[in-house]
Amino acid sequence: MGTVFSFDLRHRPTPATQAALAEAVAWLHHVDRTFSTYRPDSAISRIDNGSMRLADAPQEVGHVLWLCERAERDTRGCFSARAGNRLDPSGLVKGWAVEQAYAMLRAAGAPNSLVNGGGDIRLGGEPAPGLPWRVGIADPCRPGRLLATVEGRDFAVATSGGAERGPHVLDPRTGRAAHRLLAATVTGPDLTWADSWATAAVVLGPDAHTWIASRPGYELLTVGLDGQARRSCGFPLTGPAERTARRDVTP
Repeated sequence: MGTVFSFDLRHRPTPATQAALAEAVAWLHHVDRTFSTYRPDSAISRIDNGSMRLADAPQEVGHVLWLCERAERDTRGCFSARAGNRLDPSGLVKGWAVEQAYAMLRAAGAPNSLVNGGGDIRLGGEPAPGLPWRVGIADPCRPGRLLATVEGRDFAVATSGGAERGPHVLDPRTGRAAHRLLAATVTGPDLTWADSWATAAVVLGPDAHTWIASRPGYELLTVGLDGQARRSCGFPLTGPAERTARRDVTP
């Protein structure tokens, strides 16, 4: 899917956890073969170009597209798998795939684990007894530096924006690049939705703070075009993320 995945298991290796790790890796390769828009032979690319019917695709394709339809309804069209007249569920499928990979580890007896899909992360349990996981959030205004740190147990973190790849989130309503925020980070219990809500937040812009209140359990941190950070009241912040507007940020 055009990115790197990594695992961090805080358990002594057992045959069951080693098998689950191999299963999770195989699963992610399967997801890539099925959903990657970078592969012309993936099911999603073939459905898009008309060489495959949805009915002939792997079963999970229909499920993911159903999830995308739900996300589109919930965001009033600010998230869509059809942005830019191309079938592309990437704004949801990566988080969904990581969530499923983590579930495999948990079911095998390794709940204290982390799965990272290109910076969108599912964290389970604790990294050590009595300690929470801590995750740094990149600063879109200052490459290589952190904007903030979040911490918690059994939660997901997803960030969307153009800090590393440039403007790549399309507004489905216009077909043009979203340009109202530099970045949006969503935390919550499930990476499937944290991933898609972060994408939608970039499209919604500052209005995303009002909208996120309708998503129980999910919190939002945004960086505006002026470089100013805003966060919802329950965002699990442990490091500073409030600052005045930066004049060196160009909208």
